[in-house]
Amino acid sequence: MARNPKITFIGAGSTVFMKNIVGDVLQRPALSGATIALMDVNPQRLEESAIVVNKLIATLGVKAKAETYSDQRKALSGADFIVVAFQIGGYEPCTVTDFEVPKKYGLRQTIADTLGVGGIMRGLRTVPHLWNICEDMLAVCPEAIMLQYVNPMAINTWAIAEKYPQIKQVGLCHSVQGTAMELAHDLDLPYEEIRYRSAGINHMAFYLKFEHRQSDGSYRNLYPDLVRAYREGRAPKPGWNPRCPNKVRYEMLTRLGYFVTESSEHFAEYTPYFIKDGRPDLIEKYGIPLDEYPKRCIEQIEGWKRQAEAYRSAERIEVEESKEYASSIMNSVWTGEPSVIYGNVRNNGCITSLPFDCAAEVPCLVDASGIQPTFIGDLPPQLTALIRTNINVQELTVRALMSENREHIYHAAMMDPHTAAELDLDQIWSLVDDMLAAHGDWLPAWARTRRQTQAA
Repeated sequence: MARNPKITFIGAGSTVFMKNIVGDVLQRPALSGATIALMDVNPQRLEESAIVVNKLIATLGVKAKAETYSDQRKALSGADFIVVAFQIGGYEPCTVTDFEVPKKYGLRQTIADTLGVGGIMRGLRTVPHLWNICEDMLAVCPEAIMLQYVNPMAINTWAIAEKYPQIKQVGLCHSVQGTAMELAHDLDLPYEEIRYRSAGINHMAFYLKFEHRQSDGSYRNLYPDLVRAYREGRAPKPGWNPRCPNKVRYEMLTRLGYFVTESSEHFAEYTPYFIKDGRPDLIEKYGIPLDEYPKRCIEQIEGWKRQAEAYRSAERIEVEESKEYASSIMNSVWTGEPSVIYGNVRNNGCITSLPFDCAAEVPCLVDASGIQPTFIGDLPPQLTALIRTNINVQELTVRALMSENREHIYHAAMMDPHTAAELDLDQIWSLVDDMLAAHGDWLPAWARTRRQTQAA
C-alpha cells in the first residue's frame, strides 16, 4: 500500500495562508491522505491553525490527519514537503522599526519587505532562521523539498543556495499569476485565454510575452492594447485595495516596453523614479501608497481576530481553490503528473544576462524528478540593467550574511536605488547604524557589533 506524504508547515500560525495551501492539497486525490504537521512558536496561533485544518479535513471528508509541534526538528522528521511562511520580528517591533527609523532621515517606503533598508534588515533577520531549518532538514528529512514563501524572497533563496546547495528548495510567490489575472481583467478578457512567459527576479520579473488566444488558435500580442488602455484612461481598473491604483507599472510599461509582475506599490520603492523628497506631485500623480505595509499589518491583525473566532464556531470551513503553486508542485512530484510553475531558484545560467549565482524567477517544469528550471537566455538589455540594480543589493546582503562582515550591510544600503537617490553617504552609514541598533537581538550577533574603523 502506497504511503501518504508528510507535509510540514513551519510558521503554521500564518493561518489564512496555511488554510489556503491545505485546502488546495486536500482536494488533490493523491495528497488527500497526507499528514499535515503544523509547527509554530506561538501556541495560540498553532491551536487556531489545528482547528482550521481539522475542520477542513472534516468538511472535505478526507483521510488526512493533523499534528502539532512546538519542536521544529520533530515537525520536520520524515517530511516530504516543507512549507515555510513566517515573519521574523513580526509587525511589532520589527516592521515598525523598518519604517520609523528611515523616516527620521526623510526616507519613505511603501512595503519594505524585499529591497531597500527595510528589505535588507528583513533579510538579516530571516536568513539565519531559514538556515536553521536547512540544518534540521539535513538531519531528519534530507530529500524533502522546501517550498519557501518568505520575504525577502530573492535574498532568502540566494542565501540558502549559497550555504546549503544540497537542499532542494524553491521560492514561491503569486505575483506572476496574480498580475496576469489583473491584466486580463483590465482588458476584459478571460484569464483562461491568456498566454504569457515571464522571467527576471522575484518582484522584478517581466512578461516577455503576454498574448490572447484567438478563435483560429493563433495568439495576439496584448502589449499594444495595454498601452492604449493606459493612455486612454481605461486601465488600470480599480483593484482590491483603493490605496493602490497600480499606475506605476503601467507607466513603466510605456518606458520599458514590458510589464513587471509585482505590484506598483512594491515597484515604486525598487527604483529611484517615484518616491522623492519634495516631490509630492509624483506621489499624487501615480497614487503611491507610502507606509502601505504597516497599514495592511494593522488591518490583518484586526481582521484575524474576527476570522479566528469565526473559524472556532464554524462547523464547516468551505474550501476555494487558491492561486498558490504549492499543491501543484506536491502533486507533480508525488504522482509524476507534470506541471509548470514560476519559481525562484539559483540562476545557474537560465537567464544568461544575469549573474550565474543570483536567485532568478523563471518557469519551471515539475514532475517526479523534482523542480527543473527552464532556459530563458538574455533578457532585453533595459530589463537586465534595471534588474541588476536590485541584484546588487541582494548580493551584498547575502555576502554580509555569508562572511559575517557588517561592512557589506552598508554597501548593500549604499547600492539601493531608492536610498541612494535620497540620502548621502554619511546619512546612509548613520541610518544603517541606527537600524542595526534598533533591531538589537532580532539580528545575528555579528551584525550588532558597531564598526570600529572604516573598511579599506
